[in-house]
Amino acid sequence: MTMDSTPGPLSPVLRYNPELLLRAQDVRIAFFDVDGVLTDGGLYFAEYPEDDPRVGGEQIKRFNTLDGHGLKLLQAAGIVPAVITGRDSRPLRARLTALGVEHVHFGTEAKLPAAEATLASLGFGWHQVAAMGDDWPDLPVLRRAAFACVPATAHAEVLAVAHHVTAAAAGHGAVRECCDLLLAATGRYDALLQAFAQ
Repeated sequence: MTMDSTPGPLSPVLRYNPELLLRAQDVRIAFFDVDGVLTDGGLYFAEYPEDDPRVGGEQIKRFNTLDGHGLKLLQAAGIVPAVITGRDSRPLRARLTALGVEHVHFGTEAKLPAAEATLASLGFGWHQVAAMGDDWPDLPVLRRAAFACVPATAHAEVLAVAHHVTAAAAGHGAVRECCDLLLAATGRYDALLQAFAQ
């Protein structure tokens, strides 16, 4: 007689406030800022000769793999990740391409028009929007989103409008925390977890 070594279903350990889950249950698209959200907000610049074609002179950006996997999980669950950022750099473009993030606005300080253009192109409304930002330029999008999430390291005025403040700091899993909550709210977290756990 042989024993079956296949493990049983995994019970999720994450638990969320039911009001938060209700608020985020219709989300179909999530807008993310980059600096101070997908990164820790630190900027690394190197001096280049004037004729160097590199975008913005920015050489290094640090990203968290937990956050990256969270964005992939959103896509697997049918939630569109979108990025609106005031900056542009080759490392950022490379990272977003590797993650399959297709809806991106680079070098965009006016974030509301960028978000509205993306919503119009996809046929979504603000009641289907989650947003994550950390500073004043993010406020117009955060204030209109059905679900506004901010990292613990966000500016005080941004913290004040959030529906959820992550325990994790920006660039250290805050985006993944937001993604996990969205997956739970839309009823997809458990199935994705089981698919990875077997």
